[in-house]
Parts: sequence; structure tokens; C-alpha cells
Amino acid sequence: MHGIDESRVFKPVRIAVLVVSDTRNIETDTSGATLAERIQLAGHVLADRQIVRDDKDIIRETVKAWISDPAVDVVITSGGTGLTGRDVTPEAVTPLFDKVIEGFSVIFHQVSFQSVGLSTLQSRAVAGLAGETFVFCLPGSTGAVKDGWDKVISFQLDSRHRPCNLVELMPRLSEA
Repeated sequence: MHGIDESRVFKPVRIAVLVVSDTRNIETDTSGATLAERIQLAGHVLADRQIVRDDKDIIRETVKAWISDPAVDVVITSGGTGLTGRDVTPEAVTPLFDKVIEGFSVIFHQVSFQSVGLSTLQSRAVAGLAGETFVFCLPGSTGAVKDGWDKVISFQLDSRHRPCNLVELMPRLSEA
């Protein structure tokens, strides 16, 4: 069986959301608002939500602080994954990874292709494990956030998802 097994107990995780943008603020940030709303509707805890400009050092320091915070299990970023000179989220975040979750990018692009076709190749969406924290970097559009959360991340962060999910790995992430 694959999918949600309703006989299993749902275990909420604590998720921090970082929007990377030079132009958005809390009032105009539809991607972050969409993600925050979906996280909470799914039954998870919104641990924090911030908006920072497209600056590699600021992005890295914000994500690094959440990685070291025991009150944050997962970080999801939105924005800065494109190809322009200001798009630096992967460069800021991937050095923090202990392990890259290569399948995330593959699956995200498959899902994204259904929405935007070949334009998905302009995204450098990436995910990894940093210490005991899962980190997902999504493009900045509201559509990409919906695709990433609704069709990929939400299932892997649902403890009832079969045959396996990331939540059941969390207690084992510090194993030597």
C-alpha cells in the first residue's frame, strides 16, 4: 500500500518557513502565506516565518540558526532558486547539508513539469539533511510552493504515509 494510512497516528512536526525576496514583505508575500497556511492546515506547527533579501550570508545564517534550534524539525525556503545573479539560495544552503536528498529535486521537477512544462528546468529546487533538520528549497512562485508542498513535501512529512516517510526517520537521524 502507498499513500496515507488512516489507522496510523499523525505526528506533527515543527516547520520554519523562509521566503527569500528583495521585493516582498509580510503583506505581499503570497508564497510564504500559502505555505504557512498549508503547514498549519495539515496539523503541523509553524515554528517561525521570516522574509530575507537575496543575500547568501543572510540566508545561510537564518537557516543555520533554525538547524541548530531544537524547536525546528524542518526548514522550507521559497525563492532564490532560479538562474539570475540574485538567485543564491542553493549556494547559501547546500553547504549546510550533511546529506543531499537527490530524489526531492527529481520528483519536484516531475510534478512541476505537469504545471509549467519545460520551464521547470529553470528551477534549482534542492533538499537535504543538515544535522537532524530536513531542509527543502522551493522556487518563489505561489504555484511552485503549492506543487512542492501539496504533491511532495506534505506526504513525506505525514507520519501516516506508507510505505515510508521522513517523520519516522527523525528519531534515528543522530545515529552513528
